[in-house]
Amino acid sequence: MSYPFSAVVGMADMRLALLLNAVSPAIGGVLVRGEKGTAKSTAVRALTAVLPPVDVVTGCRFGCDPAAPDPACPDGPHDPGAPATTRPARLVELPVGASEDRVVGSLDLERALTEGVKAFEPGLLAAAHRGVLYVDEVNLLHDHLVDLLLDAAAMGTAYVEREGVSVRHAARFLLVGTMNPEEGELRPQLLDRFGLTVEVAAPRDPAERAEVVRRRFAADADPAGFAASWAGEESALATRIAEARARLPHVVLGDDALRQVTAVCAAFDVDGLRADLVTARAAIAHAAWCGRDAVTEDDVRVAARLALPHRRRRNPFDAPGLDDDTLDQALADARPEEPTDPDPDDDGPDGGGQPDGGGQSPDAGPGMGSDPHVSAPETGGTPPMPREDQPSSSDSASAAPAPEQAAVEAADPFRTRRLEVPGIGAGAAGRRSRARSERGRVVGSTRPAGPVTRLHLVDTVLAAAPHQVARGRTGPGLRVAREDLRQATLEGREGNLVLFVVDASGSMGSKARMGAVKGAVLSLLLDAYQRRDKVGLVTFRGGDAELALPPTWSVEAAAARLRELPTGGRTPLAAGLLRASEVLRVERIREPQRRALLVVVTDGRATGARGSDAVGQCHRAAGLLAAAGTASVVVDCESGPVRLGLAAQLGVHLGAQTLRLEELAAETLAGTVRTIREAA
Repeated sequence: MSYPFSAVVGMADMRLALLLNAVSPAIGGVLVRGEKGTAKSTAVRALTAVLPPVDVVTGCRFGCDPAAPDPACPDGPHDPGAPATTRPARLVELPVGASEDRVVGSLDLERALTEGVKAFEPGLLAAAHRGVLYVDEVNLLHDHLVDLLLDAAAMGTAYVEREGVSVRHAARFLLVGTMNPEEGELRPQLLDRFGLTVEVAAPRDPAERAEVVRRRFAADADPAGFAASWAGEESALATRIAEARARLPHVVLGDDALRQVTAVCAAFDVDGLRADLVTARAAIAHAAWCGRDAVTEDDVRVAARLALPHRRRRNPFDAPGLDDDTLDQALADARPEEPTDPDPDDDGPDGGGQPDGGGQSPDAGPGMGSDPHVSAPETGGTPPMPREDQPSSSDSASAAPAPEQAAVEAADPFRTRRLEVPGIGAGAAGRRSRARSERGRVVGSTRPAGPVTRLHLVDTVLAAAPHQVARGRTGPGLRVAREDLRQATLEGREGNLVLFVVDASGSMGSKARMGAVKGAVLSLLLDAYQRRDKVGLVTFRGGDAELALPPTWSVEAAAARLRELPTGGRTPLAAGLLRASEVLRVERIREPQRRALLVVVTDGRATGARGSDAVGQCHRAAGLLAAAGTASVVVDCESGPVRLGLAAQLGVHLGAQTLRLEELAAETLAGTVRTIREAA
């Protein structure tokens, strides 16, 4: 039995965003970002219990509405008077490791070729039609699946195409994704496709935390009794959603409110017009939710706070957020001017000269102010959604611990050249190194070990052609047997583990030099973010090496650690390489298919205790990494008119490519030709 939606404590923004999408699915879904253990999944799973039930054509696997069946439904066409069944709205969960065929459905290619039967098995998109599709840890989902989901959500239609056979069906659903930003971000292009986004955090008020624990214990001890105690609130919430849906088509978005929507989007310098459309739809839904027939300034304010934080232009490693002062100013600038009253003693019929739409409507709709769990925005200049329990993104960004000593500021990042792991892998989908994958270009074919999911048509025909006489073919057509079928082999790109080993010793300590080094590593981190890599950071200075950041999806965390990195002391380069070797050994056990790329950023100098062979120890540690087959790149940071070439010697012992610091940004024709020759 699911936890009641009304019993969720706090999380006002998250609950409101989910409810607005329940009122108007055209908003485009919700992305919930937050730390683990903040009831993200609990709230999403509880939402379906308060959604109105749906009528479906009896026996239709695609959930067609009997009042308006899909004319292209694969199970149709349905008669106008077809029998109907009423069922609750569905919650369909999409696993992170799901295949494309599981998501969109699949054709039985073997039956299609050998029997001429077009047999289609619907996927999760069909099951979620007219319900909720929930993707937990959406940031870990393969990019091509996220693209597919968001396209279906935007168009309301899913397409399945296999070798000239095409099937389409309706797929209109409320898309909800949850993620922990510490495990990696979505690409900006994909982030923009979610209608609304909210940041959640555990409450800091001890009394509120105690109430969370109290309700959780009560629900675990007696699930049925706990649900029954909240049945009244759940019923009232479901009724209010149904009433808001009925009111939605009649809500008016006036010219003044539309001007405020566009002014706010322009003020935050968002790309494209999707932000304007989503903000307008969310404002209309909020007006319907509050029982109003026209959009007011408060509706625009609430909609902007939910629709724009992830769309504003920001640096790659900045957390989404919205500046309230900019929002207030944009709304004020677009507010319609009050007519000038020639008589200063006459305040006008409204008694205060308040412009239309400037405050809360006195008729706040049914149940406003009586629901302690889902509240409407307050008036009087107070922010519409209270966030005392949630620190703002700007607060959290500035809460990083102070470094041990003043750290050198990083130079501006730049576009860096792509570094690759040699050979062909089979790891997670990404955009760095070559790999066998489910998406990409066709490079050949193999005999299928199981069901055929991607047919190589040409090789199948070539395999079947020599046997046509023996199979008795006398007329047109091709007789294909099971042993003729060929599975297409695809080559795409994979994401890797990029482990940075950064020299922070005294020899790197000049401000200009270390600033350039940090800027270069930030550039490589930005490249890793865009290519869907996992990253880790080892630093060495003084007497030892430190794993500053264990391998993680959070490139932002790596960038923050790099910015705070102090410098000074001796250069224990061997210790840094040995620590990197141990980290890679553990990661190979955890994720054997994810190949690693070691990036050593140093001038090659190595120092140690008096009398020790620091350089020899360094070369022996490099030999261990080379013997393990570790793909490496050395970024040579040596500067000055006299150069010892120590980093290049380290590259030889690592079996690594060595690049000078300034060559990372080189996008020259010679570099391109050299890369092609090395790949060949």
